[in-house]
Amino acid sequence: MNFHLVSIFPHFFETPLHSGLMGKAVENGLVSLDMVDVRRFAGGVHKSVDDRPFGGGPGMLLKLDPMVKALDSIESRGRMLMLSPRGKPFDQAMARELSREDDVTLICGRYEGIDERLLDLYPIELVSVGDFVLNGGEIGAVCVVEAAARLLPGFMGHEESGDEESFSAGLLEYPHYTRPEEFNGLAVPEVLRSGDHGKIEQWRRERSLTATLEDRPDLLPGASLTVEDIDFLRVRPRTRLGRNLYIALCHYPVTNKFGEKVAVSVTNLDLHDMARVARTYGLGGFYATTPIADQKALAERLLEHWTQGAGSQANPDRAEAFSTVKVFDDIEGAVLDIQRQTGQCPRLAATSARLDRGKGADPALTCFEVKKWLANSPVLLIFGTGHGLAEEVLSKTDGTLRPIRYLDDYNHLSVRSAVAITVDRLIADEY
Repeated sequence: MNFHLVSIFPHFFETPLHSGLMGKAVENGLVSLDMVDVRRFAGGVHKSVDDRPFGGGPGMLLKLDPMVKALDSIESRGRMLMLSPRGKPFDQAMARELSREDDVTLICGRYEGIDERLLDLYPIELVSVGDFVLNGGEIGAVCVVEAAARLLPGFMGHEESGDEESFSAGLLEYPHYTRPEEFNGLAVPEVLRSGDHGKIEQWRRERSLTATLEDRPDLLPGASLTVEDIDFLRVRPRTRLGRNLYIALCHYPVTNKFGEKVAVSVTNLDLHDMARVARTYGLGGFYATTPIADQKALAERLLEHWTQGAGSQANPDRAEAFSTVKVFDDIEGAVLDIQRQTGQCPRLAATSARLDRGKGADPALTCFEVKKWLANSPVLLIFGTGHGLAEEVLSKTDGTLRPIRYLDDYNHLSVRSAVAITVDRLIADEY
């Protein structure tokens, strides 16, 4: 497999790519490294490879002409990748794809980057090794070369090694132990010394599942899990962000289609569906708020029927869901109730189907931001009825969550659907 490394600092690769197994692979001809020095193709006495960007701004850019000449000097470029923070995340699946190529060209930027027209001239894919910025692409290129090369047959000696590593099956790898059997009072797990290969395999699978759940739960949705895996994970302790999330359905003050402040009736269907969402996702609670006496009485009758009356006998699951529901006059009452339960004042986030287009309006909140709040404090997420929450409610919140379909022109979901989708985006099954 041939790697063509295009850089203004080709000497950067000499030590990392000629050490350990990589060095042996190069020595044995399994991997070929072609260092392409861009400076060799620069003109002038000083071999300058950079220049100021058009439009001004800090830093310098790598010039187009030497980059083009450097790439054209490569006889067989194969798949072309450029390391960039803008790029698609590099992962084990891409490493496996690259390992099947005969030639891979890796372009390493420096300074503020490379003239954008290079991407118009060649079929270059932008890839990133992480959401951070480096001085140049060389370190990222080393990561790509090693990740792909080690999957080549013969690279590691034990071909099964690549199949049991982290990310190979969408999970983190299990822990390893070697001699001595005991060190400073720490013993190797007994199962690994038992000689029972079935039990060892099961132990390793369970440790792999546990590590993934604890350290990288975001990997689980894409992992291939058996029913036995899922049953094992279900009883593991895990971070429960849902316990810090409370939802409120505000019936007043909300707006009608003319933008007027109105009150909207409590509905049986809203309470049923939102209560079931709250229970399914393990939320801290669900509040229905209305100051209108007959609407409060209606809600209380529904709750009593399902939690204490005939409904609780006929449908215990529904009774369990309704146990999360409380009725208050207003959002302030819900906030005080959360304070009584948690000892903390919750952060408030509103929801809306519309972006705030007012001059100087703050950017809408993202699910990522609210999820970070949940890690440290209770959060009350407020949903409106009618045509949305009135300004006097919005003004009391820490911000409004971005609409569910903010890039499309149709965003008219029922509040029940909006609750289910929003809660799922905040509280995935792993949390």
